[in-house]
Amino acid sequence: MNGISRQDSHTSDMIFDVPALIEFLSGGSTLLPGTVILTGTPEGIGMTMSPPSYLAPGDWVEVKIEKIGVLRNPVVSEQ
Repeated sequence: MNGISRQDSHTSDMIFDVPALIEFLSGGSTLLPGTVILTGTPEGIGMTMSPPSYLAPGDWVEVKIEKIGVLRNPVVSEQ
């Protein structure tokens, strides 16, 4: 966030690996091309920090996925 790394993790740290997640989810629904599977967040979220730290309008969140690229989004006020 804003150039400060808050979380750094890898899929190998997940409780269930990616193939197991796909197998489980596809058992109850059809996964179409473009389906996004959200798995939650690794440690380092705002409420567990001391003191707690939360996103605010004007902040930037950047997500980097090795061999895929970087997604950078601004945090805006609720409309």
